[in-house]
Amino acid sequence: MKIKLVITDIDGVWTDGGMYYDLNGNELKKFNTSDSAGIIFLKLLEIPIAIMTGENIPIVSNRAKKLQIKHIFLGVKDKLKIASDFCEELGISLDEVAFIGDDINDIKLLQAVGYSACPENAPDYVKKYAQRTIPVKGGKGAFRAFVEKLLKENQLFDKALELYLNQ
Repeated sequence: MKIKLVITDIDGVWTDGGMYYDLNGNELKKFNTSDSAGIIFLKLLEIPIAIMTGENIPIVSNRAKKLQIKHIFLGVKDKLKIASDFCEELGISLDEVAFIGDDINDIKLLQAVGYSACPENAPDYVKKYAQRTIPVKGGKGAFRAFVEKLLKENQLFDKALELYLNQ
């Protein structure tokens, strides 16, 4: 299977799904830095990455900017519609997309793509719609584990690692 795009949810995948607030009421999120290795591998293989989340907060944009992720969709209500439109823009099909999500608003997209997964701590009723469950909890490196599994299953992991080591 040729994956031409990786789409990721944020809350519950890159984060533990918790909401933290500072004394001024600003929302904070804790990201696991190991997930950035997944981004590095995908970029080395020239596989585009898109963030798609129901949240519309600056911290997600800030994280994406730091990791140089160009495609960011915030405040998304219908992930399948946005993903379909984006795939049409790129000239690819949903069968060529890998997606990781963890909650009820991810189910339709989990069902529609060619490669789908949930983190270990996703609800069981969501897991049943994903093709795979990643044995790592959201916020604990689930995105990196997802990317590594995707690349290994498609015989691309060794190539990505070699590209990284030869930079």
